[in-house]
Amino acid sequence: MVLVPGWVWQGGPVRRALGAGPAAGVFFGLFVLVESGAWAAAVVVLLVLTPLHGVRVARRMSAVWPAGADLDPADRAAVVRATRSGGTVPDLRLAPDVLRYAEALRLTAERDRIRQWVMVLVAVVSLVLAGYDTVAGTARQALVSWLVVVLVALDLVWWPKRRDRLMARVERAEAAARAPERRDAPGG
Repeated sequence: MVLVPGWVWQGGPVRRALGAGPAAGVFFGLFVLVESGAWAAAVVVLLVLTPLHGVRVARRMSAVWPAGADLDPADRAAVVRATRSGGTVPDLRLAPDVLRYAEALRLTAERDRIRQWVMVLVAVVSLVLAGYDTVAGTARQALVSWLVVVLVALDLVWWPKRRDRLMARVERAEAAARAPERRDAPGG
C-alpha cells in the first residue's frame, strides 16, 4: 500500500484493482517470456496474475484505510496527495483524514520492516540459484536469475530509503494536519 500512488486512490475498488493489477501481470508475464520464450505461458501469467494482484491490492487498500471509502474521490485523492507529499491538505475539514491515512501508512510501513528479513533470505536463495543457473542452466535461465538478484538487491537497498523518505513526509503532513492554523502563518 505504501507504493500505491495517489491517482489509484481516486477511484473505487474496481479502479484500484485496475490501477495495480496490470503492472504486476505485465511485469511477471515479461519475466516468464524472457525465461521460457513461451508467449502462451506469458499470456497465462498476465491473464491470471493481473486480476488476482489487482483484487488483492484493492482489498488491502480498503482494509488498511477503511475511512477512505467515506470520502468522495477528489477528497480521497487530495488527502493521499497531501499526506504523501508532506504538505497541507487544501480543505481543513480533511485534516482528520490526513491523520487517519498517515496512521495507515505508518502501520503498513511497520509491517513492511518484518518483510525485509524475508527479503534477506530471498536474496541469499536467489543468489545461489543465479549461480547454479549460470553454471548448469540455459542463458535465458541465467539472465532471469540475475535479473531477480538485481531486483531483490534493489528491494533491499532502494526501498528502505524510499520508505523512510516517504514516512518523513508523512510526519510533516501529520504535523500540518494537527496544527491547521499554521497553514496561514508566513512560511508555514
